Amino acid sequence: MQVRRQKLGMGYPKAGQRDDPQNVLEKIVWQKEGEVSEWRSPHRLKSSQMPPVRSFLAALRDSPQVPALIAEVKRVSPSRGVLREDFDPVSIAQDYVAGGAQCLSVLTDAVFFGGGFEVLAAVRGAVEVPLLCKEFVIDAAQVYRARQCGADAVLLIATILHDQDLLSLQQLIQSLGMTALIEVHSREERDRVLALPNVELIGINNRNLADFTVSLEQTARLMGELSPEQRRSYLWVSESGIFSRTDLDFVAAQGGSAVLVGEALVRQPDITAAVRRLLQPVS
Repeated sequence: MQVRRQKLGMGYPKAGQRDDPQNVLEKIVWQKEGEVSEWRSPHRLKSSQMPPVRSFLAALRDSPQVPALIAEVKRVSPSRGVLREDFDPVSIAQDYVAGGAQCLSVLTDAVFFGGGFEVLAAVRGAVEVPLLCKEFVIDAAQVYRARQCGADAVLLIATILHDQDLLSLQQLIQSLGMTALIEVHSREERDRVLALPNVELIGINNRNLADFTVSLEQTARLMGELSPEQRRSYLWVSESGIFSRTDLDFVAAQGGSAVLVGEALVRQPDITAAVRRLLQPVS
């Protein structure tokens, strides 16, 4: 899948200023280019400006249940619309933790997902579990802002980043004490990421970013071809399309160590109870 750029980034396919986006992801990336260009100056941070970092990896590895749960704070989905009208990110985050989530993912995109970096900061002030900044990162300034708002991990999407930028952004994330969750959608992207040094956490997005259809078989396909060493050497996260304990058990059977779940939980009237039902083993 090709994602062109309009403004930022050397080495990417270019689109003209009057071109229409070819898919939703390209539309989002072009929006990010505009946002980043407005506050692109380096956000060099002093240690006194940063909340302490919590270990995202340790929280997943030490989870009492497998796969571990990363619960997502999300108001809007481009494919589903508004997921929760009475959206209170702090209350939702606290309910997730009360239900047993090991980590949280917070959407920081405002235009397409109804989130924001201020949402990340508010959640950081309300819960103690590690937080993932779920952002469409194309520039270092976004990473610095994530750390300043209390992120412990940052998402990098292989589809929108070439190898050099993946590597440099991953190194920046790690230099700030955080974890990079690198997301892949295809065999080609998986193999690109496996060839990078110092990768620890890989996400498999079960959502087709061209048409937004979802299938858990994507996790089975991409993990089924791994060697035993590749399964052991990385922590694998299955993302999207997870709605039940049966889905969690399916992911675990493929070798997945964690799942990222948003829509199935945030829509529920009693979020804490929904998390507990999801995590409850099938008897």
